[in-house]
Amino acid sequence: MSGRILVINPNSSETVTGDIDRALDGFRGAGGPAIDCITLAEGPPGIETERHVNEVVAPLCHAVRREQASAVVIACFSDPGLYAAREVTGSPVFGIAQCGMLAALARGERFGIIAILDASIPRHCRYIASLGLSERMAGERALGLGVTALANEEVVGARMTAAGERLRDEDGADVIVLGCAGMARYRRQLEANLGCAVIDPTQAAVGMALAALGADR
Repeated sequence: MSGRILVINPNSSETVTGDIDRALDGFRGAGGPAIDCITLAEGPPGIETERHVNEVVAPLCHAVRREQASAVVIACFSDPGLYAAREVTGSPVFGIAQCGMLAALARGERFGIIAILDASIPRHCRYIASLGLSERMAGERALGLGVTALANEEVVGARMTAAGERLRDEDGADVIVLGCAGMARYRRQLEANLGCAVIDPTQAAVGMALAALGADR
């Protein structure tokens, strides 16, 4: 299988892009497509509001048109510009929120989401409702931290475990979805701490992109 999967981090944080890139190492192998992660320099440091989501659509579409890719992954849990990007390329485009939740549905009955901020939750809920998945969502809990604070492993690790325990024990989630691409480094440890499946949505999206490219052979 040849080709190239382009993973776009729509915020301007190189740290987040680095975390995403390392989380995808296991998907790279001899004979497979290249998996390249890029940072949208025009984006904000973190996509944390509806305004941020709207502001990155145009530059993201420019990046999709500019880059030659067999498949595109938009690595932000708000799936900014997903439908617009599909209009500007003939290649498949995957949003990590959609893919992460679909992967969760394949692993359990009800999924819970760990968000960065409380303000993110209404935006996510509107999107989940538009996808018809509200009844399968057990709940969503926020860390109370912005995207740029996710590199603080001591603080973030403890808050993620606490949020995951509440989703599991109080809300009834049997699968946890990480609600930000910048959380990628915490998936393995969180899964071990909680004893249930934890989905990194960018990994889920790249897995679906690989499947799509394989089906086209």
